[in-house]
Amino acid sequence: MPPSPLGTRPTDGSSVRIGALVPLTRPGWAEAGRHLLAGLELAAREVNDAGGIDGAPLELLVRDTAADPQKAAEAVDELAGLGVAAMAGEYHSVVARAAAARADALGLPFLCSSAVLDALTEQPTDWVARLAPAQSHGWRVYADFLLGAGHSRIAVAAEPSAYWASGTRILRDHLAPHGGTVIELDARALTPAALCDELAGTRATALLLLVGFPEPAVSIVRAVRRDRRLDGILIGAPAGQPEFAEWAALLGDAGAAVPFLRYLPENLTPLGVRVEKALGEELAEAPSFVAFEGYDTVTVLADLLRTHGTDRARIAASWSRAAVEGTRGRIRFSRTPGIGVWQWAWPPVQVVDRDPAAPDRLRIRHTG
Repeated sequence: MPPSPLGTRPTDGSSVRIGALVPLTRPGWAEAGRHLLAGLELAAREVNDAGGIDGAPLELLVRDTAADPQKAAEAVDELAGLGVAAMAGEYHSVVARAAAARADALGLPFLCSSAVLDALTEQPTDWVARLAPAQSHGWRVYADFLLGAGHSRIAVAAEPSAYWASGTRILRDHLAPHGGTVIELDARALTPAALCDELAGTRATALLLLVGFPEPAVSIVRAVRRDRRLDGILIGAPAGQPEFAEWAALLGDAGAAVPFLRYLPENLTPLGVRVEKALGEELAEAPSFVAFEGYDTVTVLADLLRTHGTDRARIAASWSRAAVEGTRGRIRFSRTPGIGVWQWAWPPVQVVDRDPAAPDRLRIRHTG
């Protein structure tokens, strides 16, 4: 590793800084960003209420990525120059990949909160670690749910993206040995009505939304729900679009029974129960799993800073020694085959949906 430009601990009474990347404006998924930031900030406040990092306050320097990889890379450069000890956050996979590449090049520790793309970095690196499960793990759990529910002929409405292409490949590879088939529909080229026409001829029993939110996801759901030819077809959204309140607000009853992935256990840890209450008060709604990911990110980094100081190289060398009680279990990092970053393997994974009898309530459909 290159030498760190930072000393081991601040000695002048200054703060210990962590850079935080969050999508807060469109085209970023701003609602996810708001939950992520709430978790990051709650954990930082609690660290400071408990005395900070060896008496120095912990300061979050937040930058809005707006789902723009170039903007994220520039933010990493800026924050590195401002002397942050580490980077945290980000929700969008393609954005996190750009941030991870820049952090790796600069020798800046980066704990990624929410992005799941397997290839978060092109080459193995010691500078980057991740809390969210890799896409190949979570989406295989989702494929197992589909198979268990009797769905083996799956259509995907997909937009062009490395993330969506990776998800399609994972589903196809996992379903094929079980006789499953994945049929791709181009959501960029087809209107929602034309997509329904195509879907009706596929004999698929499930349609997965590998598209942006709110559009075209909302329009596709409405079109499918109205089309009598498609009665009984399962609509799924493995990337988690229905997790947030905006989904229910826009779709109402039509947004129920759309299974998605979330990364929560059936029962939170005692810390998680307390944090859930605090986040609910902060957000004025039930916190999503993304808010817990944000909280756990700062909790892990604060533990490493207390134990190993603010030297960047020492932080990056300590991922393997982390053992931190988080909101969803004990967090440890390891090297996982096919994953180039230090990985928590694995956070809990659930497939859930909104209950048709009460769309504001989530029900667990499968665990993995």
